[in-house]
Amino acid sequence: MPARYPGGSAFTHRRAWKPKADGNGHARRSRRAVSGRPSRLSSPAVAVELRDVASGLWLWRQPHPAWREGFDWEPEVTSFAVESRGVSVLLDPLAPPPSAREAWERIEAFQPRVIVIMKPDHVRDVDLFVRWYGARAYGPQLFWRDDIPHTELELVQPGDELPGGLRAQFDGRSATETPIYLPDQRALVFADAMAGMGGVLRVWDTPWHEERTLPALRALLELPFEHVLVAHGEPVHDRDDFVAALDREPWSQYTGA
Repeated sequence: MPARYPGGSAFTHRRAWKPKADGNGHARRSRRAVSGRPSRLSSPAVAVELRDVASGLWLWRQPHPAWREGFDWEPEVTSFAVESRGVSVLLDPLAPPPSAREAWERIEAFQPRVIVIMKPDHVRDVDLFVRWYGARAYGPQLFWRDDIPHTELELVQPGDELPGGLRAQFDGRSATETPIYLPDQRALVFADAMAGMGGVLRVWDTPWHEERTLPALRALLELPFEHVLVAHGEPVHDRDDFVAALDREPWSQYTGA
């Protein structure tokens, strides 16, 4: 298998990417301010944080290469890795830059077998990880027209059980996001439904925040989760933070999915 850090041939054969704002999808202005995904092959070295959350659950966090001033999300975004019931799974993975050897070495040792995309505009690097590791990929059935993966993803819908016993949830936001519950780690992972901007966990705003989103999120309290993980802002929170977030003013102003 080719090297996957600096000098590795795999980096020279990546699909060309068009510039694109982060796969977040909250502010249409922010998402479309830059179209497509930028190549990271010639990007300068950036810091990549590795963090263990619970047994078998860890994350890496890095600046998104398409972030620009004025976006309603912070530069750093998070990808998640979990080993559950013998299956190694990546959630919404964004490939670290070639210079992040420690991150790549950990991913290489992890050998992901399943990739789960939780939201249409979090496609990120699913094609890359599928190609390198032969992983099965799961995700939504609809995508943004300028960010359609080559990989044919197996459909994920709320209520589905995925490899490793992971369970897809419903967030009530009508943005085709499926938060994922990790039963062995008692963790709930969100793409965009919740965010930790400024270190404070909040629900990302929608026009139907009170009537649809909050009831769906409150229903998730039936799950015995202890950890709440989010892709944007501070990534790690707990159950008390989740409860408090339901009473806080939502984050941002809705301008699209």
